[in-house]
Amino acid sequence: MSRKVTLFTGQWADLPLEKLAPKAKAMGYDGLELACWGDHFDVRQANRSKRYLKEKWELLSDNGLTCFSISTHLVGQAVCDLIDERHKAILPDYVWGDGKPAGVKRRAARDVIAAGKACRKFMDLKPRRKRKDAFPAVVNGFTGSSIWHLLYAFPPTSQDMYEKGFQDFAKRWTPILDAFDAVNVNFALEVHPTEIAFDIASAARAIDAVGGHKRFGFNYDPSHLGYQGVDYVKFIRDFSDRIYHVHMKDVWWGHGDGSVGVFGGHTDFTDPRRYWDFRSLGHGDINFEEIIVALNDIGYAGPLSVEWEDGRMDRFHGAEEAADFVKAVDFKPNAMAFDAVFDKSNQ
Repeated sequence: MSRKVTLFTGQWADLPLEKLAPKAKAMGYDGLELACWGDHFDVRQANRSKRYLKEKWELLSDNGLTCFSISTHLVGQAVCDLIDERHKAILPDYVWGDGKPAGVKRRAARDVIAAGKACRKFMDLKPRRKRKDAFPAVVNGFTGSSIWHLLYAFPPTSQDMYEKGFQDFAKRWTPILDAFDAVNVNFALEVHPTEIAFDIASAARAIDAVGGHKRFGFNYDPSHLGYQGVDYVKFIRDFSDRIYHVHMKDVWWGHGDGSVGVFGGHTDFTDPRRYWDFRSLGHGDINFEEIIVALNDIGYAGPLSVEWEDGRMDRFHGAEEAADFVKAVDFKPNAMAFDAVFDKSNQ
């Protein structure tokens, strides 16, 4: 096993961090990817108080855990989305405000910028941090999209309409990326349906929209690609210089009864009719062997972060099993070519 295995805390935000941390260690994790909701990582407190940040590290260290990234998926979603009542349930009150869409988007963008600054301050206090850390500070998240509702192109949707969506993304996110650059932090979009990028083609278009901004990359998660029919290994190779973080999450597809397709049929997760559903690691159809080989090929040295989602399984059982699975499937790349020993100079 060559990389640290972390647990994304987003799906565990009902548990205070002081209770989750020892459980995560007991389940076999090396660290946590801290969600910016629940009490796991408060962006405003982080920017106000060095003591708050030190206490976070003390809590992690006391439980034998580390951290490489924080995640702001919920607030990031509101930056480009068409805002409706669903967003109120996931946004902090200070971002939602009066709920008027223009204001929500502006406040969401400011909060993502604040998350970048908080991440920098947090990582600068990392115990035993080397001056040139091999893995840069990363904020993972979503971008939202003003054109997701145009996914199926009827009434006929022109490329001009799509382009307006990508330009809206560029207008709202370029200032955020510039702010991240100022504090030496990368933003990693989790390519995902409902985001500006949800497959390889839209990811490439998003990069172009922001002029190839070096702070814009990806939180690679194969589960959101596989059931769409997207080549999730090709994604790694196509964007080898922009894989800033990795989520390990499984999914299966083709397991329904034929009455619900890839768009979900307005059914809930775990409905047995569904064509696809998220599964605990090792229980789905993702080929993680090929993913590890590709990550080794591109030289990815960051953590492998388990985002645990499986509506059919107890989460503590599943998360412990997932930590073991990742450690078993991961391996170090070879230090030299396997046939190099045939050269007499290496004997």
